[in-house]
Amino acid sequence: MVRAQGRGVLRALAGAVLLLVVMLPALAQTPLPALTGRVVDNAGIIDAATEASLTAKLAAFEAKSSDQIVVATLRTLGGEAIESYANRLFREWGLGQAGEDNGILLLVALDDRKMRIEVGYGLEGTLTDLHAKLIIENTMVPAFRAGDFSGGIDRSVDDIILVLEGNAAELEERYERNQPSPPGSPFNFVNSISDWSVAIFIAIWALIFIGALFFAIGARIWGRRIAPGRYRWLGMDVDYNNSGGSSSSGSGWSSGGSSWSSGSSSGGGFSGGGGSSGGGGASGSW
Repeated sequence: MVRAQGRGVLRALAGAVLLLVVMLPALAQTPLPALTGRVVDNAGIIDAATEASLTAKLAAFEAKSSDQIVVATLRTLGGEAIESYANRLFREWGLGQAGEDNGILLLVALDDRKMRIEVGYGLEGTLTDLHAKLIIENTMVPAFRAGDFSGGIDRSVDDIILVLEGNAAELEERYERNQPSPPGSPFNFVNSISDWSVAIFIAIWALIFIGALFFAIGARIWGRRIAPGRYRWLGMDVDYNNSGGSSSSGSGWSSGGSSWSSGSSSGGGFSGGGGSSGGGGASGSW
């Protein structure tokens, strides 16, 4: 009887220890703040005017595209890696639309001097890890080092929207202007291909124009006259009496980008739409 009771106590203790081991990681994690708006400035580093303009800008962009961007600042990560914290916060808030996963979190940890752009599953192909890193290193870091947190965050949001609207090339070109790429950089390779393509295109059309002009003039100068206004040159007969002139038709091309639109529902308060993230994005420090 006593032995059975002892075994029961041991089982209970083992269960309690196991439960404690399972719960320890959760207990060690920094508590997550509530989602109170499109800008959650718990670190107090964004001035009131910038916060108001940011909120309006993000609301207008979400209404137009359905992509949901939220800015969050906090004092400290409490020792947690910013990547895991940002992913937890993103999932807790459910940023982006359910099924679309088109949310983005811009997170700043003031005391840890770290920042991260966390990207939802659905936008990883548009706002790539490389683009997120360019925004952090070329827009956020310089501004933060100068003490301009409001300006750095505001301009970073502008860059994010720029990429989401399909203008990533502009961000890349700015990077090229501000910081020359090292040898072997993918941007150098892309730019060299682009430069050669333009040069070849111009050369081809120049040859076509010069060739047509040379043929039209050359028949009269070097050709053999076979009748009034008619000449034979290079095995072809050229008739200058044709009042209709020559005409040529060429094929043209047009390209159209796919367009889409989506709307976001309006409600009493701001909240995430049920989106998720798999850890895409980039981090940095200043």
